[in-house]
Amino acid sequence: MIKFLDLQKINAQYANELKQTASEVIDSGWFLMGEKVNSFETKLANYIGTKNAIGVANGLDALRLILKAYIDMGVMNEGDEVIVPANTYIASVLAITDNRLKPILVEPKVSNFNIDIDLIESQITPKTKAIMIVHLYGQVCWNDKLADLAKKYNLKVIEDNAQAIGAIWNGIKTGNLGDAAGFSFYPGKNLGALGDAGAVTTNDDALAKHIRALGNYGSQKKYVNEFQGLNSRLDEIQAAFLEIKLKYIDTENQYRRQLASLYLKGIKNPNITLPFPENTKLDYAQNTEHVWHLFVIRCTDREKLQEYLIANDIQTLIHYPIPPNKQLAYKEMNHMDYPITNAIHNEVMSIPISPVMIEDEVQKIITILNEFKV
Repeated sequence: MIKFLDLQKINAQYANELKQTASEVIDSGWFLMGEKVNSFETKLANYIGTKNAIGVANGLDALRLILKAYIDMGVMNEGDEVIVPANTYIASVLAITDNRLKPILVEPKVSNFNIDIDLIESQITPKTKAIMIVHLYGQVCWNDKLADLAKKYNLKVIEDNAQAIGAIWNGIKTGNLGDAAGFSFYPGKNLGALGDAGAVTTNDDALAKHIRALGNYGSQKKYVNEFQGLNSRLDEIQAAFLEIKLKYIDTENQYRRQLASLYLKGIKNPNITLPFPENTKLDYAQNTEHVWHLFVIRCTDREKLQEYLIANDIQTLIHYPIPPNKQLAYKEMNHMDYPITNAIHNEVMSIPISPVMIEDEVQKIITILNEFKV
């Protein structure tokens, strides 16, 4: 069986280092807001290229705290609008509605799954205060037009960078393109903790200070609460694990690119639509604008394809079967129609890609996919 993602094998590579640093945390007796968190935050900020990185409990909280801080700082008000891709994972939308802001869903480009930047301006109103871009599946979502729109309408750009750590646009890493960015270090991410974890990056010192306080009950000084905050802090032990794994992220991302290149060159079945990075170079393995968190194909007969792959001992997942506007949680949006989003959610399937796969496994998957018949 070719697993979709073998987390045991991924973490086994660094088992000795992980066990050593876990022992250090246990022996220290300090489990929150200590040296390991400070060290990881510094190294993450240096890696991304931002002035600030703030560890938080998870990726959803990272986005929630960014928006909450902007409201507290008077940049936004409840009821303001935030543009967000219609086909994103629900966490992006949850962060908006949790702050009593209004999500404005915009269709993606079917070729690369990222929000169609050409459609954004038509959705901007006097109530629009931010654009939340999602670097979906690991590909950079950015161009000069987006930057110009934000400047023209005085909009904040918030990056949902849960899936694209290490991706680069014109020499700048995701997480340093907009005004602030939220990261998820869920175990299955390219940089994964051994539990839930997240972070915010930003070059705005005032915003960083506010987010740090909000994530600590709204407090900068113990028992002195300036704001109505949350409890969203990065654990010492997860920070310690992440600091170790951060050392290897570029190597692992490059290996993912090499595997993606094999898929893109090898899969020839006309019944399968391949992902096409918008700004790809001829050598897919050298395209730094994609870190291939997921390799997502499309097929009009997805169920048959998935059953066929299972029968051939290949695990797959669907990211994501139901778009946010069709979820029961957002029944007030169930009537809205986004045909491109609907088509994507009905056809997408993620096939295995990870830093511990071997090329023989990829070649086997390619062969089996090329033999699939509708």
